[in-house]
Amino acid sequence: MQDSDPIAAGAGTLLPAPLRRLAAWCALILLVSGVVYVGIRLCDEFRTAVVPVLLALLGTALLGPLHRRLVKAGVRRSVAAGLTCVAVVAVVGGAVYIVVAALIDTGDEIIASLKQAARGVSEHFGAAGTSLDDLASNARELLGKFGGSAASGVISGVSVVGESLAMAVLALLLVFFFLRDSDKATGALWALAPRGSADTLEAMARRAFHAVEGFMRGTTFIALIDALCITVGLLVLDVPGAAGLGALVFVGAYIPYLGAFLSGAVAVLVALADRGFVIALWVLGVVLAVQVLEGHVLQPMIQSRTVQMHPAVVMVAITAGASVAGVLGMLLAVPLTAAAFGVLQELRTRYGDQEPSPEPSTDS
Repeated sequence: MQDSDPIAAGAGTLLPAPLRRLAAWCALILLVSGVVYVGIRLCDEFRTAVVPVLLALLGTALLGPLHRRLVKAGVRRSVAAGLTCVAVVAVVGGAVYIVVAALIDTGDEIIASLKQAARGVSEHFGAAGTSLDDLASNARELLGKFGGSAASGVISGVSVVGESLAMAVLALLLVFFFLRDSDKATGALWALAPRGSADTLEAMARRAFHAVEGFMRGTTFIALIDALCITVGLLVLDVPGAAGLGALVFVGAYIPYLGAFLSGAVAVLVALADRGFVIALWVLGVVLAVQVLEGHVLQPMIQSRTVQMHPAVVMVAITAGASVAGVLGMLLAVPLTAAAFGVLQELRTRYGDQEPSPEPSTDS
C-alpha cells in the first residue's frame, strides 16, 4: 500500500534553492560581522600597537614611489628608506611649525575679533548677546572657578600627547623597516600562508595595497591643489600667515570632509581677526569655491581612477570610523575601506565566474 501522508512525504525533501542561498548568505553575513566586531575590539584593546602599524602602512603606501626611485637611482635600500623618513619628518615638522607660528601670531587678534563679534551680538540681541560678551570678558574668572577640572584635563591631555608622540615615533620606525624590507614581503607571506593559499593571499594583499596606495596618491594630489588654491587666494586678499594656513589645508585634506571644514574655519577666523568682516567673507567664498572644485571636479577625475568608491560609501565609512576611534578612525576609515574593496574585487575576479554552467539540453 502506497503511503499518501503529505508530512511524511515532505520530510525527506530539502529546502528550495533560493531559501538555501538566503540561509547561506545570512550565515556568512553573521560570521563576517562577528569576526569584524571581534577584530575591532581587539584593535581597540591593543591600539597603541595597532595604530602605528596602520599609520606605517599608509606612510609606506604614500612614500613607496619615492623610495623606489631612490633605489633605482643606485641608492642602497637602507639609505633610501632613511632619506625618505628624514624627508617626511622635515616636511611634516615644517608644516606644523608654520601653522603653529601663524596661529600664535594671530591668536590675540582672533580673540579680540571674537570679543568684538560678541559685543555686536549683545547690541542686536540684548540680554541674550550680553551673556556672550560676559563670557568673553570674564574668561579668567570662569577658568578660576573650574581650575581643578582644568588641571585634571591638562594632566590627561599631557598623557594623551605623550602616547601620541610615542605612537608617531613607532610609526616612523615601522615606515623605515617597511620600506627597507618591502622586497621581502612576498617571501614572508608565502612562508606564513597555509598550503595552497599563498598565491591567493599574495594577490589579495597586492590588490589591497595598490588600493591604499592609489587612495594616498590621489588624496595627496588633491590636497596639494587645494592648498595651492587657498594659499593663492589668501595671498591675493593679503591675509597673514597664508603659507601656514595653506599647510593646514594640506594636512587637513587627509581627513575627508572634517579636515576641510576645520582648516577653512581657521582661515576665516584669521582673516576676520586681521582684515575684518568683509575680507573674512571673501576668504569663506574662496574656501567654498575650492571645496566645490574638489567635490565636483578633482574627486571624480582623480579618485575615480585610483579608488573606485561611491561618495556614500566614503561618508558611511567615515561615520563608522569616527564612532570607533574618533578623528583617528576618520583618518583610517577610508583607506581601510579601499583595501577591503580591493580584496573583494580580487575575490570576485578569481571566484566570481566559477558558477556551474547549465548542462546543454538533449533532444531525443
